[in-house]
Amino acid sequence: MIQTESRLSVADNSWAKEVLCIKVLWGSHRRYASIGDVIVCTVKKADPNGQVKKKKVVKAVIVRTAKEIRRKDGGYLRFDDNACVIIDDSWNPKWTRIFGPVARELRAKGYQKIVSLAPEVL
Repeated sequence: MIQTESRLSVADNSWAKEVLCIKVLWGSHRRYASIGDVIVCTVKKADPNGQVKKKKVVKAVIVRTAKEIRRKDGGYLRFDDNACVIIDDSWNPKWTRIFGPVARELRAKGYQKIVSLAPEVL
């Protein structure tokens, strides 16, 4: 579960390394976000030669969480880290590669492009 002030790693090739969650979207008093939810972030660590610079405010979709999520079949899925992918205003990923596994629940939430770019879907 991601909330305000949570730090996440970036799982795409945007040269941003770490982001800080500013706001969880889709609800006026919404506190937590999980896999497939959109958050507003600020870039905290970035490569100086990259396209995304430090202090830039971006939107991102969460692709991995350390907090487990329950599936319909009764199983649980948990990752080692919290990670997100930076998206544009039309909810598509801004860059062309995604690193690490992503959850299958992203397909049901309408992020087919992220699922197709990911090397592994769990």
